[in-house]
Amino acid sequence: MRLWILSASTGGGHDMRAYALADWWKSLGYDAEVYHPLENAFFGYRFGCNFYNFIQRKLPLLHFAYFNFLEYASLHRDPRKIVGSKIFESACHRFSPAGIVSMHAHLNHGFFQLSRRGAGKPPFFVIFCGELADGAGFSRHWVNPAVDLFASAYEEGCAAALSRSMPPEKCLVAGPLLRRPFHEPSPAFERRQYLIGLGLNPDLPVFLLGTGANGVNQHLSVVQALEKSSVSCQVVALCANNRQAFDCLQKKTFRSSLKVLPMKRIEAEEMVCLLRSADLLYGRPGAGLTTEAIVTGCPVIFDLSGGVMPQETNNLNFWRTHAKQLITCSRPQRLAGIIESCPSLPRLHIPLHSPPERLLNALQELAA
Repeated sequence: MRLWILSASTGGGHDMRAYALADWWKSLGYDAEVYHPLENAFFGYRFGCNFYNFIQRKLPLLHFAYFNFLEYASLHRDPRKIVGSKIFESACHRFSPAGIVSMHAHLNHGFFQLSRRGAGKPPFFVIFCGELADGAGFSRHWVNPAVDLFASAYEEGCAAALSRSMPPEKCLVAGPLLRRPFHEPSPAFERRQYLIGLGLNPDLPVFLLGTGANGVNQHLSVVQALEKSSVSCQVVALCANNRQAFDCLQKKTFRSSLKVLPMKRIEAEEMVCLLRSADLLYGRPGAGLTTEAIVTGCPVIFDLSGGVMPQETNNLNFWRTHAKQLITCSRPQRLAGIIESCPSLPRLHIPLHSPPERLLNALQELAA
């Protein structure tokens, strides 16, 4: 059974979930392919994706204007108005999937109709929504009552779809869809041994600085603030593809009570270990990173530098509902003061006990 997974490179969460599902589907002995309709169909759509990422890096608050423009422009709801539609149809016919899973809000209407053109049995169509809850950034484009199934990680995501006219019988609370190591139990994990292996002192606090897939972070400002404070800690800075931040942190000399370990792009196994070991995660409230913190129980202070994106408000709403406390920091220079003034940092732990069986089982039933 062939599964075609539609995604877009806006942010990093869509692709993370797309490739995670492809890996899970292949583990069942089936075939899967991740495809990016927007980037492949038309250079203008590709520019829009890059512009999204540019705003995320430079001034996230501007996303309110960009998000609302896309909400009402409805560029991809009518298949007749999609530029490069023949490219998408040709790719769909080439792969000939039994089913399609969309990971992005703007692929659920016009592209859904395009996938059903042509001879033969049309593939089933499933939407997997990564938004953790309702909010100002929950796009109306997520919901299409004509598709076969709408799945979301938690009840709040399905409730948001139901309030936008998604039929209840087509909604599935599927649980988080993460990379394989997050779903696998690790009873033998030894935090102390792991930190010593990294060259860190397990008896001192470990602060993990998260980053987006596009290298969005405030690592330099955070480390400079910690350098000026009296906080004794160790910092693991995830730099992803932000080469400038990695080189700067690697070359810089810090006071004796502040150790900084920069890392480039890491695999999921390493990320799981870091989240299980860290005393604090400081990062943007994107759906991917927030979900990873939730399933590992890592304490979080959310980075809102440059303002909050509308999509991020959904995840903050979920955290606010389920956790005892929500702490945000809009200026990295204030992080040290926040840490010093907080006797305990907020955490939310909803552990995963198994692979994403609900989603996988639902896909197999639709294929059958």
